Amino acid sequence: MHSPHSPTLPPTITSRCLQQWDRYLVRGKSISFIGLGNMGSEMASNLFSKRFAETSDAHFVVCDAVPENAARFCETFEKSFPGAKLGIALTPEEAVLASSTVVTMLPSSPHVRKVYAESGGIIPALRLLAESEARSTLCIDSTTLDVQVGRATAAETRETGAEMVDAPVSGGVTGAKAGTLSFLVGGTEDGFERASPILAHMGKRIIHCGASGAGLGAKICNNLVLGVEQIVVAEAMLLGQRLGLDPAVLAGVINSSTGACWSSSVNNPVAGSLPDKSPPCERDYEGGFATVLMLKDMRLATGVSSATGSPLPLAEAAERIYADVVKQQPELAKKDFSAVYSYLERAADKGLKIRIGEID
Repeated sequence: MHSPHSPTLPPTITSRCLQQWDRYLVRGKSISFIGLGNMGSEMASNLFSKRFAETSDAHFVVCDAVPENAARFCETFEKSFPGAKLGIALTPEEAVLASSTVVTMLPSSPHVRKVYAESGGIIPALRLLAESEARSTLCIDSTTLDVQVGRATAAETRETGAEMVDAPVSGGVTGAKAGTLSFLVGGTEDGFERASPILAHMGKRIIHCGASGAGLGAKICNNLVLGVEQIVVAEAMLLGQRLGLDPAVLAGVINSSTGACWSSSVNNPVAGSLPDKSPPCERDYEGGFATVLMLKDMRLATGVSSATGSPLPLAEAAERIYADVVKQQPELAKKDFSAVYSYLERAADKGLKIRIGEID
């Protein structure tokens, strides 16, 4: 069952429109998910399917900047779960008016500000609700974004009476699909307790890191490690092959030794290195965490470094390398960040020297 609105005709939020939504949805039983990218689509699928298994009376709403993505998600989900009550919202405002629980998974800070604060967004919609409805609303943002932007957005949301937590994730697309993500939550104790049952449908570990923004801080630190680590694994795997080592043998050594890490054991950048797994390198680096998004995360880390006075020499080097990957090989920008291996391999094949931020 889809929203009464056609995806090609953006609606205007009116009382009549709300009555149409009420005909199909009971707000207190409904969950909206905004952002159906590689991560969001898998998270929403797990959340909805597990909630539907708990109660067939649950209602679900999806919203994406590209309406076709929402329509495609609904078509796929309804094939697997016939009878599911699933609607499409064309704006974040519609999504929050339809549901008392809203989960957002967006690319970056500007997208969060647009979805939450601008006209047609979540915060203006919350102001349209009765006080009791606003107070019953929980917003969960799983975007990795600037800590200060996250805190400001949460504060503005709470001013309406609603609750909001930041809950960025660790585990990548593989974890999102398997429902094994770790959620790093920042917010009040009440917000954490309200969000935990929702997050449990999408992940295996839910950690309350502290007050608003703490989850984002933890995620930025984690991705700092991940971004540097993936480059080092790519370097080692390329070096090993140039030394005549079989990729699967070398990966096996690393994964059972002191160099063991997720970037090698799950996201190894060399095809054939993990015979029992299917990392993005087996699909020409499609379907993973985009290089341009890892670049964004490294910039978040170095930005925080400037604000806090904490030196991050390796993060700064990694940021420049990912920036150069995107600049020199723009076709890799939206491919999994393990494609940094392709960048290094290209340099080796062409006899090029890589300098930090420069390739010649």
